[in-house]
Amino acid sequence: MSAADAVGSDGAALSRPRPSGAAAVRQLLGASRPISWINTAYPFAAAYLLSGGGLDAVLVVGTLYFLVPYNLLMYGVNDVFDYESDLRNPRKGGVEGVVLDRGWHRTVLWAAGLSNLPFVVYLALVGTAASTAVLAVSVFAVVAYSAPVLRFKERPVLDSVTSSTHFVSPAVFGLVLAGAEPGRVAVASLVAFFLWGMASHAFGAVQDIVADRQAGIASVATWLGAGATVRASMAGYALAAVAMLAAGWPALLAAVIPVPYLVSIAPLRRLTDDECERARPGWRRFLWLNPVSGFLVTQLLIAVSLGWL
Repeated sequence: MSAADAVGSDGAALSRPRPSGAAAVRQLLGASRPISWINTAYPFAAAYLLSGGGLDAVLVVGTLYFLVPYNLLMYGVNDVFDYESDLRNPRKGGVEGVVLDRGWHRTVLWAAGLSNLPFVVYLALVGTAASTAVLAVSVFAVVAYSAPVLRFKERPVLDSVTSSTHFVSPAVFGLVLAGAEPGRVAVASLVAFFLWGMASHAFGAVQDIVADRQAGIASVATWLGAGATVRASMAGYALAAVAMLAAGWPALLAAVIPVPYLVSIAPLRRLTDDECERARPGWRRFLWLNPVSGFLVTQLLIAVSLGWL
């Protein structure tokens, strides 16, 4: 599907009357993947506070931005330009992603752009040249992943790098916005987070191998194959754990966080391409492991801040 088709060449499909405002809100919320909001807002807020930022307007605005508008831009653009492959994908239609009717494509693209603009302008104005550069990279990575021509999601390995950037860059932005000098703990944590993100994206692509190939979409999983991609993801999680060990005590305790992810996908390490949909239960476990991991990280941060460790 061309970009023109997605945003309006099919005038009949896209110009029909819109349903109620409530329906529009439901569509926009669904396109933003509420289950994933915390995955980008939490890294920013935690990094900003731990790097010396205060309980101020910058924290509130930044957290709100990475909570909803950022995710609407990320997933909404993806839903529009992945429409054809989503139609063939049996896991689309719930918390793992909506199949966005063509009639909503233009609305979602406009809503994503307009909702991001005031937040980005504010965060650029209150930030520095360095923090604004990080924010620019973050927004560019979100758009470049799915938008026509760039389509980083169709460039194997670069797709996983870009996807990981989506989640790590808010933390980097928070750190730079607070004016902190990155030390050993911060660097080790960001490296571990990045490796975790690449491993998670690669594993997530396994279940879509058949649907992506039918739609002519490339990914790290269509390139490596199911079993090899699972094994690469396992290696990524293992390396993330090793990277956290370099943070020193007590941060190295977080090295246990990637281990359940590794264990969860290990039984799929010999999966064949034709069996790729067998990875879906593993992906659902991944979705529920995330809040558990966030809880454990939070408890570790609280314990450190209270001097218990």
